[in-house]
Amino acid sequence: MRARGFTLLEVMIAIAILAIALTALLGSQSQSMVAADRANFAVNSSFLARKKMAELLAEGDELSGSSGDFGENYPNYFWRVEFEDADFSEHGLLAGTGGLLQRIDLVVHTEDETRSYPLTRFVLVGGEQ
Repeated sequence: MRARGFTLLEVMIAIAILAIALTALLGSQSQSMVAADRANFAVNSSFLARKKMAELLAEGDELSGSSGDFGENYPNYFWRVEFEDADFSEHGLLAGTGGLLQRIDLVVHTEDETRSYPLTRFVLVGGEQ
């Protein structure tokens, strides 16, 4: 009578299949963690960019370029802003707006700038003409 059980070959094949399946599962878990981290950055940076833009527009003083961070509540988020006169001289309907509009470029980024979220606004800066 032959003893019932698994041969060494059958056990090795089962372990190999299990290893392949676990590798695929762990790979997809890693990808989902990266996707969740990117989504978290997108949500937080868009909120912070809009908040900072509102602060800049509320100041209403002479706008100039600067940079900074968002404090201890958002330790890995930084911002920089640049201002320049918007030049629409080559665009038909907006050709007469020289000196009236200013472009605000705000970027929220990580410290090493591997990820960034840009936000651009145009504001009216001149008086009535």
